[in-house]
Amino acid sequence: MKASECFASLGINITRVSYNKAIDSHTLFIDADGDPEQLSKADDKLKKIGYLLTEKNENNIVLLEFMIRDTPGSVTDILKLINQFRLNISYISSQENGTNYQAFKMGLFIENDSVLKEFLSEAQELCPVRVLDYNHSNRVFDNTIFYQSFVSGLMQMMHLSEDKRNDLLINANMVMQMLDEKGLSPFKIFESISRFAELLSMCRGEAFLPRITRHSVTENTEIILIEPPCGSNTAIIRSCGETLFVDCGYALYREEMVKLFRSLIPDYDKMTKRIFVTHADVDHCGLLPLFDEILTSRKTKDCLELEHRGCNGYREQNPLHKPYVSICKALTFYRPPEPDKVVVMWDTPNEQEEPLAQMGFFDFGELHFEAYQGKGGHLPGETVLIDYTHHLTFTGDIYVNIRGMTREQYAYNQYAPVLMTSVDTDPELCAAERNAIFQRLGAGDWKIFGAHGMMKEYSLSIAQT
Repeated sequence: MKASECFASLGINITRVSYNKAIDSHTLFIDADGDPEQLSKADDKLKKIGYLLTEKNENNIVLLEFMIRDTPGSVTDILKLINQFRLNISYISSQENGTNYQAFKMGLFIENDSVLKEFLSEAQELCPVRVLDYNHSNRVFDNTIFYQSFVSGLMQMMHLSEDKRNDLLINANMVMQMLDEKGLSPFKIFESISRFAELLSMCRGEAFLPRITRHSVTENTEIILIEPPCGSNTAIIRSCGETLFVDCGYALYREEMVKLFRSLIPDYDKMTKRIFVTHADVDHCGLLPLFDEILTSRKTKDCLELEHRGCNGYREQNPLHKPYVSICKALTFYRPPEPDKVVVMWDTPNEQEEPLAQMGFFDFGELHFEAYQGKGGHLPGETVLIDYTHHLTFTGDIYVNIRGMTREQYAYNQYAPVLMTSVDTDPELCAAERNAIFQRLGAGDWKIFGAHGMMKEYSLSIAQT
């Protein structure tokens, strides 16, 4: 009510509210729409009434173990001392063990070290006491500050800077609210976010072990396919002494991927680095700042420019996808490329009737591609390359080889459909685009490079009557 009165007095409209006592009894999320001056005044008023997050340390819950005698009433003196210090208990666990003592564990909400020191001094006169370490990601001892604890766990896991905290707080809540409305368990949602972050973190450094395969096209043309455990594939086309990358995975794995590029391409550091981007999703564009020339469709360039200006890209313009994508960008250190590096290969009309429409052609080395644009079933600007001479196609995320994924890839790919409700903007349209791709493949043996999973071998023969 007080926050509502504050906003109303300043002419600010509340656009979203989220509060769930079962998850976090102290945190209320309010999205409000106003101009910068109005919002600044609201900040001042809300701070005065204690409604805005302060800079105090969120790690207020201290887990203590009291070694008390296993006799009637022995815990009463401890409880009286806790009451005397006016401390809140957030967690209790104790079980007799056949000895004369019980290890009585309590989580206490303590706001500063001086109070803790004084409390421990008096408590140790009653019984032996020790402070236990604990891990937020493994056990939650207090849901009155759940969001802070949850986000702190993510930040520690991914080694994120403090400036990512608010984005993670807000978007974790937005995912929860959206999926809670659809009947999903809130804590299942937070578990999925944690597991997703854990998978990203587990695959760094020496644990970054992508599957790498080589595919010969002609004597002078080869395709190297890199399949990381998390994120999109990266294909490297080597033809007649030229090199072209197709998509590039997460920024999180920049050091690992550059090391790999250098081992696969002897002249990597000296060459002009060119990449073709199938579409502007965060898991396909993370390494774009490394490249000198970025080849895209018009819509993909427009999306990257929106992100560079700090605006929402196509994926974040979808309310169902925005929270997950924002979390993903924070966890993977994403930043868009400089716009002057992005080269539009084909100008296309804004309106497209067919699920898949030809935009033009693209020659690289010995390869001659026809370029097609999807209607936006997965994401606006999505592009498919088909070489009818050499029977090659690059499909982006319109087609992915689910059956050809490694165990790690499969584990990673199961979380986005849950947290986004669907990885596609329009699943039915994306299915129509996928069907249209296969309808355009003529007779013969094809190599299909999807954005996730191994290369798919596809054969089509036409029966004669």
